[in-house]
Amino acid sequence: MMVPLGTAAIDFKLPGVDDKQYSLNSFSQYSVLVIIFMCNHCPYVKAVIQRLIDLQQEELDRGVRLVGINCNDAEKYPDDSFENMQKVSKEWQMNFPYLFDESQTVARKYDAVCTPDIYVYGEERKLLYRGRIDDNWENPDKVTQRDLKQAIDCILTSQNFLGEQIPSMGCSIKWKVA
Repeated sequence: MMVPLGTAAIDFKLPGVDDKQYSLNSFSQYSVLVIIFMCNHCPYVKAVIQRLIDLQQEELDRGVRLVGINCNDAEKYPDDSFENMQKVSKEWQMNFPYLFDESQTVARKYDAVCTPDIYVYGEERKLLYRGRIDDNWENPDKVTQRDLKQAIDCILTSQNFLGEQIPSMGCSIKWKVA
């Protein structure tokens, strides 16, 4: 399930592991906003987290901000609790905000499906890329195509991303039972 390109980013108000509140406006000074629905325990996220941290380091001076949002049911999956988010954020030495969508409202509004699920917005906060990070989630040494990086480069140079937007692969979001 892919949200159509051109869809506007949806506002939110979520707490970060740094005890600050964040909204879409908190990132208004950045030309590119990358929203990543992620969690603590997913093996796919664990496999790519260092790549995301490295990408943030590489791109911050270019006006790019990554933001992680954990929306998993922390009651059934205690590894994904806010307290554990704070711990793993420090362990991973995350250099981007990590937010908690405890109610899962934001994830539902974005039609997030898995962890990690990547949404990239340009300056006008319209969706310009929704897809995978690269072509080998499991082994960083075998990556030949950095899709997310290429999409960011295209956005920053006002070009259209010409590659296929291949959905991210990951664990399903752990939804609360209504």
